[in-house]
Amino acid sequence: MPKRLRRKKEMNILVLGGSGFVGQNLKNMISVDDNVLDFSRSNGCDLRDYKPSKDLIEDFEPDIIFNIAFHGGSLHYITSYSADVITDNTLMIANLYSIVNSLPKKPKIINPISNCSYPGGSDIQREREWLLRPVHESVFASAISKRILYYFSKCYFNQYGLNSINLIFPNAFGILDHTDPNKTHALDGMIIRMMEAKNKGDKEFEVWGTGKPIREWIYVEDFCKILLLSSSSYDCIIEPVNVSQSKGYSIKESVSIIKSLMSYDGDIVFNTAYQDGDPIKILDDAKFKSMFKDYKFTDHLEALDKTIQYYNSILG
Repeated sequence: MPKRLRRKKEMNILVLGGSGFVGQNLKNMISVDDNVLDFSRSNGCDLRDYKPSKDLIEDFEPDIIFNIAFHGGSLHYITSYSADVITDNTLMIANLYSIVNSLPKKPKIINPISNCSYPGGSDIQREREWLLRPVHESVFASAISKRILYYFSKCYFNQYGLNSINLIFPNAFGILDHTDPNKTHALDGMIIRMMEAKNKGDKEFEVWGTGKPIREWIYVEDFCKILLLSSSSYDCIIEPVNVSQSKGYSIKESVSIIKSLMSYDGDIVFNTAYQDGDPIKILDDAKFKSMFKDYKFTDHLEALDKTIQYYNSILG
């Protein structure tokens, strides 16, 4: 279990989407000295519903809000339900900022933004180029939702002085994700499906797509540590900062590493009927290094091994 990060004083911390993958890991790392409220639909809280959300948030009086609530899914899902995705996300964003602006004591909002919101076709994703071109069509509804989140944070800062911290993250993986490979994050889904193939004795493992796309990954423990560090180190970051190691792996490389760590002896086959998405997604790390000078990321192979051990313990 990740170590908890301690703060100097007790705080009220609201985690929107606290029952999800990142939310669960984040709650496990928040100091025991802080008061945490998990605001998620599994707890009967729906940020799309303004009045009850406002009442609950007002009563809790948060000092910090981690805004992890998001309607998303696989490439196929967000394409098939694009109107639902963008409608739900825009409603949640608008309600959140309106509610926070109505509070007597204004908390700061920490917004993780996925790097799918970068323009399609970007080899190295640099902050200054973030909004210069359209997003990739395969992730349109999800990516535009994240850009909308940034626009709301900027407008509410400009007019009302509300503080937000906007951070752009690569693809996350790690423990406590969904075990349904159709709902889980990409790398975890690959681990879970290969584990199932190994347990069934399958002689082949199918990878969705060509295996050529290159992706940067972040272990969920690092994801949460950066969220917490940013919340205690900065009051406001409106213009987004990449959280990056500036290192990517092709899907083919990743599946080969997982196969080796899992000791799976089947053949890898690529089903090209599935769309690949953007060819390359690697974040530039120059700005991150200047702001988080001493941060050391978990070794990628070590993180993969920990993740495999976790899913083996619950699925093996």
